[in-house]
Amino acid sequence: MENMFARTTESPTVGITFDGVPIAAQAGDTVAAALLAAGVAHFRDTPVSGTARGPWCMMGACFDCLVSIDGEPARQACMVVVAPAMRVERQHGAADYAADDAA
Repeated sequence: MENMFARTTESPTVGITFDGVPIAAQAGDTVAAALLAAGVAHFRDTPVSGTARGPWCMMGACFDCLVSIDGEPARQACMVVVAPAMRVERQHGAADYAADDAA
């Protein structure tokens, strides 16, 4: 099946990884746009049923595109611009946040 999110123009590339796999994103892309262009549609698994989810609204309203970026969970992939050497990982279930040490 042909990727419906294929590029129509080219710009400088930025190297990122998704689950350890290198991806050549384009400068200025959001993480969601870069992953979709690379053929990735499964960004997270829901906490209750484990259902695969991916971007839906592409404007930060639906939260279906949550991923871990550079170790920080529950980031909206559609709202974050790619950066060189960015490490993006699929989010499995609910985010696991570290306890706040500042009590």
